[in-house]
Amino acid sequence: MNFNEIMIAVGTVCVISLVIGLVLGIAEKVFHVETDERESLVRDELPGSNCGGCGYAGCDSLAKAIAKGEAPVSACPVGGMPVAQKIAEIMGSEVGEMEKRVAYVKCDGTCEKRETDYNYFGIDSCVYAAKMPGSSPYSCKYGCLGFGSCAKVCDQRAIRIIDNKAVVDEELCIACGKCLRICPHNLIELIPAAASHRVQCSSQSRGKEVRNACEAGCIGCGLCAKNCPHDAIIFENNIAKIDYEKCKKCGACVEKCPRKIIKIF
Repeated sequence: MNFNEIMIAVGTVCVISLVIGLVLGIAEKVFHVETDERESLVRDELPGSNCGGCGYAGCDSLAKAIAKGEAPVSACPVGGMPVAQKIAEIMGSEVGEMEKRVAYVKCDGTCEKRETDYNYFGIDSCVYAAKMPGSSPYSCKYGCLGFGSCAKVCDQRAIRIIDNKAVVDEELCIACGKCLRICPHNLIELIPAAASHRVQCSSQSRGKEVRNACEAGCIGCGLCAKNCPHDAIIFENNIAKIDYEKCKKCGACVEKCPRKIIKIF
């Protein structure tokens, strides 16, 4: 290769580089998206756990939603009031009242209350046990499996397995939502910490099946709903659910429940 050929090659590369640079520069101008400065400031204040407890995919998504006004400044359950106050300053708004939420296990099927169909000797995991025949070794196919998958993912150590059932320490719970996502039976939900009246069952089976499977199951009789003076109880899939915004904590449901699965906490 002679000198002229080398110079031609070098010149060609330089021209191509200049053209590509020019095209990228124009593209950056044309497709540039303005970023709200508050979004990055909010993101810096979020804890970065990316737990999803706020209902968004992660802290980046939440920061964007807060900056756009699509989510409240108090949306992060992990950060709590201290983080909410800092974000409120960035957004130039007020925090307002911030309701503490906690994880709640909708099952009271302890060992002495539920029937067993077969013995499980597999991996010590609810996720794996739920893949076995019937989705559970217990007669109730909706209850807590008791192998502690929720406890293992809880960074706050707020969940313990007592008598083969998950129990939440509400003082330690920060409502991050990790336990909700790991539970194969969807037994855990976030509820207001002040919700004193709670249904301790998630079974969607009908009355006779529930009676045969567990002493602590809702049979769908409807007496709680019929006797609630505030219309705070509804039935979905044969199970009673309390609307905590309507509930006045009168205790009528607790008194009328024949199975005593609605309790005061």
